[in-house]
Amino acid sequence: QVHLVESGGGVVQAGGSLRLSCAVSGRTLETYFIAWFRQAPGKEREFVAAISNSAYSTYYADSVKGRFTISRDGAKNTEYLQMNSLKPEDTAAYYCAASLFMRSSSYQIDSAYDYWGQGTQVTVSP
Repeated sequence: QVHLVESGGGVVQAGGSLRLSCAVSGRTLETYFIAWFRQAPGKEREFVAAISNSAYSTYYADSVKGRFTISRDGAKNTEYLQMNSLKPEDTAAYYCAASLFMRSSSYQIDSAYDYWGQGTQVTVSP
């Protein structure tokens, strides 16, 4: 159905920036609620940020507020996660996830999403 592909990961120094992209293909006629999750080795997958179907609302985990920005380029069917002031604890595999429908109380829950990308690795050196 819907295919998500992340890109833009890499290795950066603490304090640096990266911009991740999530390209959406397949069934793209509808607008999706899209989130970014991350998972470090040995840790649970955690919510990072999300953007509503309308793109009017954005949501962030406390750990990234003020540093990360999620945005959408509707013409390119691409979502972005701009990551500034990166910290070593941001090191993780980052995944984008999408759902056509989203309950307002569920956007931080990974099981609420129907589609997932393969992930892109972000490594922040001290």
